[in-house]
Amino acid sequence: MRKPSPGLALEGLPFICLCAFSAMLFAFVGYWPLVVLLLLVTWVAAHFFRDPERVVPNEQGIAVSPADGKIVKIRQERDPFSGQSRTCISVFMNLFNVHVNRMPVAGKISAISFYPGKFFNASLDKASEYNERCAYSINAPEGNFVMVQIAGLVAQRIVCRVDETDELKRGERVGMIKFGSRVDLYLPENFRPSVAVGEKVFAGQTIIARREYT
Repeated sequence: MRKPSPGLALEGLPFICLCAFSAMLFAFVGYWPLVVLLLLVTWVAAHFFRDPERVVPNEQGIAVSPADGKIVKIRQERDPFSGQSRTCISVFMNLFNVHVNRMPVAGKISAISFYPGKFFNASLDKASEYNERCAYSINAPEGNFVMVQIAGLVAQRIVCRVDETDELKRGERVGMIKFGSRVDLYLPENFRPSVAVGEKVFAGQTIIARREYT
């Protein structure tokens, strides 16, 4: 498992450094309009690749959001690993959200599957089936969770930072999707959503589902 640097996703360093270096070169020759533009682009890149620390709740029997963004769907969908119908919560990330994805629960990554595909708008239903995506099967004491990173219309680069058999804590970083996309979370039968469509959530911090005790 790869560890990111505090406050900034490592994947953003080439973009930020290139823009900043270009701004310095144009400043040296005195072409100030382009300098201003490049400095603005540098700021936007640094803002996009930010990776802030989060206060992860320690309550038992909960799952936290795997992504920053807005809840766009809560519905029954087929688990990409087992094919069984399960409750799926979809979080849509726009360009202004933090794009680092985190573990919804503490557990072991039992399987990782990458599916090459197209790049439809991530908010569409067909994105779950046709878009490029990366699925993680997570074995937790409370049950099996499945998290799926889905590339979108602009987002065309999924970053996976973990390996199969890695054991992670709730809220630890799993990877990211560059430039806006969606993350789906499939719940075990004994978990119920604790969020509603339209609600804003934060990765590793917002409680997205709770265990149902009988």
